[in-house]
Amino acid sequence: MGNFIGHVFPGLFLVLYGLYQAIVVSKAVIFNASLLYPSCPPRNKGRWAMLWKISYVGLLKMVTGSFLIVYEINCVKGGLILMNRDMPPRFMYPKEWQHLTIFILLTLNGCVDILSKNLLPQRCVVLELGVRILTFYVLLLLLVSHTQGTVGVELQVHSLLILVVFLLMLVLTAELWAPGMFHLWLIETFLFLMMGSWLVQAGFILFKPVSSYPWQDDDMSDIMFVTTFFCWHVVINALCLLGIYGFSFFWYRCYSPSLKLTGLNEAPYHASPPGPVYKLLQEVEESEKDDQALLPTSSP
Repeated sequence: MGNFIGHVFPGLFLVLYGLYQAIVVSKAVIFNASLLYPSCPPRNKGRWAMLWKISYVGLLKMVTGSFLIVYEINCVKGGLILMNRDMPPRFMYPKEWQHLTIFILLTLNGCVDILSKNLLPQRCVVLELGVRILTFYVLLLLLVSHTQGTVGVELQVHSLLILVVFLLMLVLTAELWAPGMFHLWLIETFLFLMMGSWLVQAGFILFKPVSSYPWQDDDMSDIMFVTTFFCWHVVINALCLLGIYGFSFFWYRCYSPSLKLTGLNEAPYHASPPGPVYKLLQEVEESEKDDQALLPTSSP
């Protein structure tokens, strides 16, 4: 991952994932539907019916993580070994092993998504969130350690990335107590877009500058402009989210009005009324029905 492709490819994956999440969240907000169980148009039942039920996001995580694992291993000449044979032995390739740990967790995250959504009898949202939170807790620790020995521009780039990962970790942790809250999902989507776009930007800053001249670690202007570019990413990603919501609102309201009923009918999370009050009303109704059923039998 310590090269241009190693930064750009994971960044593009996160951007695509963030765009997909933005579309899902926008549709859920427009129709006031469930975020945990998003509605989908009916598919034809046949030989390929099971393909429509596969968690494509989980499958994409597995494929991307597996590709990055193979790529990271092949980037090391002579093989990715843990320790050399000197006396005393020394650990080898610490940053590469950190990259490999991140990619293994990404693959594991995809496996858990498919297991929960397609293989278990009932979807386990807590399991999905738990593994995702674990991934970002580990990612935060590895990124903090990853900045050891870096200075100047590279340190500033990684520090801003750590900030995004830390905020994303807090949002994912809050989702354990409020998994269906629109605001948390919106912030999560924005942070995924930020993380992805900033990784792509980091690849150009550190390995392929647009000016063809490397950034100078001892130039304060270069370090300050790293933060300026990060702020531009904040504005651009916010406008991107706003644009996706506006386009989705225009599309679903004007060109797909038939989806209104579908989105409202297939919202099991938000459609149910409060639990205790609803159960109490059901018990009262059942008791009244029982009393009415006993009246004919009590008459002579």
